[in-house]
Amino acid sequence: MVVDAADPGRLARWWAEVLDYRVIAEENGEVRIGSGPDTWPMLTFCPVADDRAGKNRLHLDLLPADQAAEIERLVDMGARHVDVGQRDASWTVLADPEGNVFCVLRPAG
Repeated sequence: MVVDAADPGRLARWWAEVLDYRVIAEENGEVRIGSGPDTWPMLTFCPVADDRAGKNRLHLDLLPADQAAEIERLVDMGARHVDVGQRDASWTVLADPEGNVFCVLRPAG
């Protein structure tokens, strides 16, 4: 999966910490993260110069063991709450430091 970013290094490192990944490669301004060099999924962060507007069309869903603790950790890391009309949903929508939205789900049961 490829993520366009204004600052690929910064955003890649942020997501690496969120996902317990590490930086696998950095080349030509692109940064790849994953759990190991030959394991999937990996995320590649590529530089873009243009600003985008609107909701991103693809987002990650995180399923932590403790939703409230994970939300607190992510907000402490620089995520922010986002209202996309979710109302009383069981998940919480956050945005990463560049505004890409993602969801933190509540574990089943």
